[in-house]
Amino acid sequence: MPNVVRYTAQRLNDDLRANPSSIERVLADYLVAAGIGRPGAAEVRSWDASLPALSSTLIDAGLGNVEVLLEHKLPLTSRRADAVLAGTHPTTGNNHYVVVELKQWTKARVLDEFDGLVEVEGARYNPVLHPSVQVNNYAEYMRDFMTLFAETDIHLDAVAFMHNARFTEIPTLFADEASSRARIFTSDTKDQFTEYLAKSFSPDVPGSRAADAFITSRIAPSKQLLTVAAREIQEQEQFVLLDEQRVAYQLVLGALEQARQADTKTVVLVSGGPGSGKSVIALTLLGELARRGYPVLHATGSRSFTQTLRKVAGHRKPTVQTLFKYFNSFIDAEKNSVEVLILDEAHRLREKSVNRYTPKSLRENARAQVDELLDTARVPVFLLDEHQIVRPGELGSVSDIRAAATRRSIPVLEVNLNAQYRSGGSKTYTDWVLALLGLQGTPPTIWEDEPNFSVRVVDSPLVMEQELSQKLTLGVNARMTAGYCWKWSNATETGLVDDVVIGDWSRPWNSKSDRRIGDIPPSSLWAFEPAGFGQVGCVYTAQGFEYSWNGVILGPDLVWRKNVNEGQGGWVSRREFNKDPDFASAKKVSDDEFDVLIRNVYKVLLTRGLQGTLLYSTDHETQEFLKSVVNPGS
Repeated sequence: MPNVVRYTAQRLNDDLRANPSSIERVLADYLVAAGIGRPGAAEVRSWDASLPALSSTLIDAGLGNVEVLLEHKLPLTSRRADAVLAGTHPTTGNNHYVVVELKQWTKARVLDEFDGLVEVEGARYNPVLHPSVQVNNYAEYMRDFMTLFAETDIHLDAVAFMHNARFTEIPTLFADEASSRARIFTSDTKDQFTEYLAKSFSPDVPGSRAADAFITSRIAPSKQLLTVAAREIQEQEQFVLLDEQRVAYQLVLGALEQARQADTKTVVLVSGGPGSGKSVIALTLLGELARRGYPVLHATGSRSFTQTLRKVAGHRKPTVQTLFKYFNSFIDAEKNSVEVLILDEAHRLREKSVNRYTPKSLRENARAQVDELLDTARVPVFLLDEHQIVRPGELGSVSDIRAAATRRSIPVLEVNLNAQYRSGGSKTYTDWVLALLGLQGTPPTIWEDEPNFSVRVVDSPLVMEQELSQKLTLGVNARMTAGYCWKWSNATETGLVDDVVIGDWSRPWNSKSDRRIGDIPPSSLWAFEPAGFGQVGCVYTAQGFEYSWNGVILGPDLVWRKNVNEGQGGWVSRREFNKDPDFASAKKVSDDEFDVLIRNVYKVLLTRGLQGTLLYSTDHETQEFLKSVVNPGS
């Protein structure tokens, strides 16, 4: 299967005329191989309409030698550029590139109240990004992640070609400031597009050299969330937000302006799987709003995540630490005391904020936690993944939050992040995990390694630890986690206790303590500090974090058995092997609830890696099952 789809403009034009279905098959195979999945009928129809429009324009410009990279996957994401043109600049003689966004829209208008967003007539989803913003973001992202563009004489431009629209049908798109980020061409300005292309590429020099350089460009390391958090908040935007990420960002900014002017509230609800960019949106919003001087706070239900953000983002400026709170910090907050409250990991919302330390006067009149949060801000922003609800009493589902807002007559703006930015940008891997654990109603499927993401089943935890240690020596961070199937002792005077015992191998859980014990980091910094390696993390210290290589030990609380589901095989959850005190009581957590929660726990653990995951199960039958579905032919 191809790992890139490239044609000369002439061949693309010829094949589209002679046998367009052959190109559809090539593109479909490429998307499957890239971990994106087989295209739907709507996407195939878009190729049928857009590719001839692009190829004919290139031929009209005399650029049959220019190379066209179709549906090019952006580094480390599942996002794709419709086309990247590669050739030689006619004046400089250097490699030159143009990323092209192809739109079939006929009518669209800018939403004045939401900067950079557009409403498209007849579109399945609204609003969407202004095409100039969208394609410019793609180009920025490529420049950030492809070392080819570190060379100052190599340029990447961006344009949008709306080949079905006429200028008069989309005037607001041109009038909007966003259009300055990338030029837009329409059906009745096709001659201008032809002229633009002719000035961008030499007609006589083949584009193969430029295409080769683009395809083989080294990918710079990902800007991992925590390592840029300080600059993100204190200086300027460090992340490039793509597509729905940018839509969510602009919706929040627009909703804030509306709420301030009309003295109203608006909820923004952003849902997406692990690695879809929720926390990137959260930090980008926090940084931008703080720089504008708006009262804004970030809150999570994760002690580890909040403490780490405080440490990293506030290491040079301690006052920054005050921006990071917990969900239960607002039990007595004044109404609308902050403009925007960014609620990251909102799937961890609780029924109420009270605990044993809450003063009696507050405890007696405690409201639902979601109501406290809705009261606190003009624009509460909930970012969540429903498949990461891992503890009893967590109520952060889309329906729960929407219902709470509806009861208060607060409008809700929703965005679903359907891309993937973790797991090497492999949506196939996250879908595979959901199917593996039976969380999406489909049976487990076979995993085959992809160019950007690898999965292996190892023979022992010792082998897992050794392989992860080798990654560390190469400068790549790694962590090992496990299901909560072993007791968790307090530290002694001599250090941590080796509670996780599997055969003759044993290691400690990460520290329970809020304080550093010698070189051992506090629990909240286990996933961040290098000294956390050598300790086994659990879902409560791993959730919300990412590391390059991810080792996961499946304990005896979730095992695969061949003789269930009428002999088809299936998972069996076993409460008796789980040591998490929150799961101990069947009165508190029913067997059915335990089954869902424990699968969610392993889903969280399995989706922390950026480059790969190593698996091991303590149960022999489960181990053999994993081997049968992970690279079985290797």
